Amino acid sequence: MRILIAEDDRVTRRFLEAHLKRWGHDLVVCEDGNQAWAELNKEDAPKLVVLDWIMPGMDGPTLCREVRKMETRPYTYIILLTAKSGKEDIIEGLEAGSDDYITKPFDPQELRVRIRAATRIIQLQEDLFEALRASEFQATHDSLTGLWNRHAILGILQRELARAARESRHLTLVMADIDHFKQINDVHGHLAGDVALRETALKLTSGIRPYDSVGRYGGEEFLLILPGCDQDSGRSLSERLRSDFELNPVITSEGIFHITLSFGAVAIDPSTNHELDDIIGVADAALYRAKAKGRNTVEFGQLA
Repeated sequence: MRILIAEDDRVTRRFLEAHLKRWGHDLVVCEDGNQAWAELNKEDAPKLVVLDWIMPGMDGPTLCREVRKMETRPYTYIILLTAKSGKEDIIEGLEAGSDDYITKPFDPQELRVRIRAATRIIQLQEDLFEALRASEFQATHDSLTGLWNRHAILGILQRELARAARESRHLTLVMADIDHFKQINDVHGHLAGDVALRETALKLTSGIRPYDSVGRYGGEEFLLILPGCDQDSGRSLSERLRSDFELNPVITSEGIFHITLSFGAVAIDPSTNHELDDIIGVADAALYRAKAKGRNTVEFGQLA
């Protein structure tokens, strides 16, 4: 565990350093409160802090209060070191935001037990955050391809439509569909079909701009959102994607797949106002025309 020590007394500081290093911890050592505050404002600040109550610059309770104002960063576990042992002093330290306290002079074994408890709490918190992040990802991403799922990509489209209207810029919506996908499943099996879907998702993601979005709309259909693209630039990007699939077979452990995509798209003028369902309907109708024309092509629809 990486631990920050803030202690102005050299003897106590050396005592802390010696024991904490012996127990396997990495240390950031500060001699006053201001130096500690500077370290705690860094992006990789330690999550466990041992603070002296009285020291130059910021004292321990003041530093506690400032740390607790930093609500956007991961939680920092704070242990206060103090020669004050009165009940009112302990309450003051805890109310300032410390999680624990050790009264001076302290026994090394007591310090070790408190540090062990702190590291366990920090690890539990990190495990909880990781579980929450995983849960959020699962709620918004397609489990097979890792792309945004249908609900999430439609939410992104709604936000991008609002932004396009607010900033008076064009937006192009593209619906892409894998041609003859059923044949891949029928000839090679559903596992091969899953691989084809994942590789298609990867190629689409790598082929768009960093600020574009792509999601799995359903089955073998994908939705691409291209902010700032009018019909000409939207067609150019779609044609580049289409050509890339046509010229570069997808090579997988299940075999080599010659995959092509059909694209149905619609460019949204920021001066117009259309319902989300109408926009998707126009893109879907354009995709149907691309399929009817022999597939592996790009068709644009027009909003009424």
